[in-house]
Amino acid sequence: PVTAGSIVVPYGHVIGNEKWRGSEIAQRLQGKIRLIFEDCLGLVDFHLSNRTCILYISEADLVAGDEFKRRLVRFRNASSLGGIVIVEKTQISDQYFLALQKLVVLELGMVLLPVMNQGEASQLITQLVSFYVREQSKDHNSNPFLRKQCSQLAEPSLFRTVQQIPGVGKTKALLLLQQFGSIHRLCNASVKELELVVGQTVAQQIYTF
Repeated sequence: PVTAGSIVVPYGHVIGNEKWRGSEIAQRLQGKIRLIFEDCLGLVDFHLSNRTCILYISEADLVAGDEFKRRLVRFRNASSLGGIVIVEKTQISDQYFLALQKLVVLELGMVLLPVMNQGEASQLITQLVSFYVREQSKDHNSNPFLRKQCSQLAEPSLFRTVQQIPGVGKTKALLLLQQFGSIHRLCNASVKELELVVGQTVAQQIYTF
C-alpha cells in the first residue's frame, strides 16, 4: 500500500519505515536529525515532508531482479507524493544504472540520486532535510520572488538535481525549471530550446549530459 497524504511529518523530523530500524542509515542519522519509525509506510522508506518521500534501491535490489521496478511503478501509480529515488551505484550495480535512470527519470518522472553506500545516503537525507527546514522557515509571503520560486519549484530536490548538470548553478537551474518545469521536458529539449534560456555553450553541455 501507499499511504499518500495520510502521513504527517512533524517540522524538522523524518519518518522512517520500521524495516530500517538498526540499519547503518538509521544509526548515522541519529543525532543529526529527529528520526521516528513507523510500520505503516508501505512502499515508502523515508518521509522527508508531508509531500516528499524517499524510496531506497540497494545494490542487492538491483542485482536481484525486477521487483524494485514493480515497487517504483506501484508507488507512482498509487501516489501523488513527490518521490525521490536513492540508489546504490557501485561497481557491481553500475551495469544496471542506465536502465534504472531511464525508468525513474524519463518514464516515471521522479528524481534519481545515486550514492555509493548507506553512509552517503544518510548524508544526503540530512542535507535534504536541512533544505526543507530552511525553505519552510522562510516567510514566502513577504517576498514575491520567493513566492514565485516556491510555487514553480515545488520540489527542492528537483532544483538540487538540475544544479548537478555541468555548467548549471543555482540561477541557471532556476531559469531552466521555470522554462521547462520538469526533468522529463528538460531531457527532451533541443539545443535550440536550451540556448534561448542559458546560451550556446551551456546549452550544449546540458544536451550532451
